[in-house]
Amino acid sequence: MNPTLLAALIAATATAAGWIVNSALTNRAELRRRRAEARLTHVERQLEQLYGPLLFLVKEGRSAWHDFCDTLGRNVVFLDGKPLSDKEKASWLFWVDHEFMPRNEAIQSLLSSNTHLIAGDQMPDSFMAFIEHHNAWRVTHLRWKKDEVPYSWHSKVDWPMDFETDVIESYERLKNLQIQMAGLVRGVEA
Repeated sequence: MNPTLLAALIAATATAAGWIVNSALTNRAELRRRRAEARLTHVERQLEQLYGPLLFLVKEGRSAWHDFCDTLGRNVVFLDGKPLSDKEKASWLFWVDHEFMPRNEAIQSLLSSNTHLIAGDQMPDSFMAFIEHHNAWRVTHLRWKKDEVPYSWHSKVDWPMDFETDVIESYERLKNLQIQMAGLVRGVEA
């Protein structure tokens, strides 16, 4: 075979192989970039539509709870064996109707309309405990308002303290992931 032809054939083969390898690497990088962008978009939706609003409501609720306890002059509302005075009960029911119940309704609405954005592969136990707390209280409170059916002035299910922790930790974890994914997307694009 002619040496010039052989050199041209080798050069063409090397060029074609280089093009194929380059194309495969470019396609792989593009696929990684698209996956990272899709993941980033999902994380941003989780933060914007669920965990950001939940975090705000949880922190606002904690602040309101402390404000109410300050008005009572103690850290708890219901003391074992000691009923609320008429003044305390009136104050409590005002806060329930204008502060606590509306916030719980907002939290319930966020959770029910954004279950697809809950982080993880299942609903956290604390979220289910919140739903039980809210539903038990809402129904008995409504029965009292509509039919004057007496009740204990609070939910049969205590407020799940883990709910606040889970919301805060999930928000922080998603914010960190958002920062990492944004850096990865920028790094792949650069």
